[in-house]
Amino acid sequence: MDRAVGDGGPAPKRDLTGTWAGPGSGAAVPRGINAQDPTAPPLTPLGKQLYDQNKPIGKYSPAGTNDPHNRYCDPFGFPQNMTNEIRGITITTLPNRTFILIQYMDVWREIWTDGRALPATVGGSGKDALDPRYNGYSVGHWEDDYTFVVDTTGLDDTTWTTKNGYPHSIDAHVQERFKRVDKNDLTLTITMDDPKLYTQQFFLGEEHFRWIPNQQLDDFTCIPSQVQEYLKEMGDPAGFDPNARSQRR
Repeated sequence: MDRAVGDGGPAPKRDLTGTWAGPGSGAAVPRGINAQDPTAPPLTPLGKQLYDQNKPIGKYSPAGTNDPHNRYCDPFGFPQNMTNEIRGITITTLPNRTFILIQYMDVWREIWTDGRALPATVGGSGKDALDPRYNGYSVGHWEDDYTFVVDTTGLDDTTWTTKNGYPHSIDAHVQERFKRVDKNDLTLTITMDDPKLYTQQFFLGEEHFRWIPNQQLDDFTCIPSQVQEYLKEMGDPAGFDPNARSQRR
């Protein structure tokens, strides 16, 4: 993947538009802080119960994991798709929305910038309740000329917060802060507040991105047939999943 050299000069004001290489793209982009293994605060009893049910591949092996992505190529969901396999992103801006295209699995996120509030009823039973979504519901605003703040809620609670199996509820509130340091450098910090599962807000991670001069991203995705073949090669009998949960789509 092509990457810029040097800082490129001052950052343009209120502009993240373009294609960026993430920390998973190679040594030219430094790995962030806590992104792959955040230091989580103490879990609530419900949070611990859910966490104990999850079996990440790093601890339980390919045959023992119940990670919905590693077993079936199910979407990471947000916020994990902004910290895990984050090789490249493209950001584009419309008058009332910002879109983020994530290279891995060709996922796109929609962030409203028209001043609307986050939805108050997601996952409820009322007539106005919205369904939870893999990427939730997001709104964004410029805090200053170089910092774009995104707030997200309404997340599908069958997905994991991190690859290590930390859970989240539908009502989790995730905040991202995109700071354009200069023309070629972008920093993202992520925090999460989920009182149902954690006793305090916590820092989920920091990621760094570098400008891609040719503005091109390679094709990179998870292919279910290849995953199943890998699991069989690792000793997982075809069609048998001892760790199956209702989270499979």
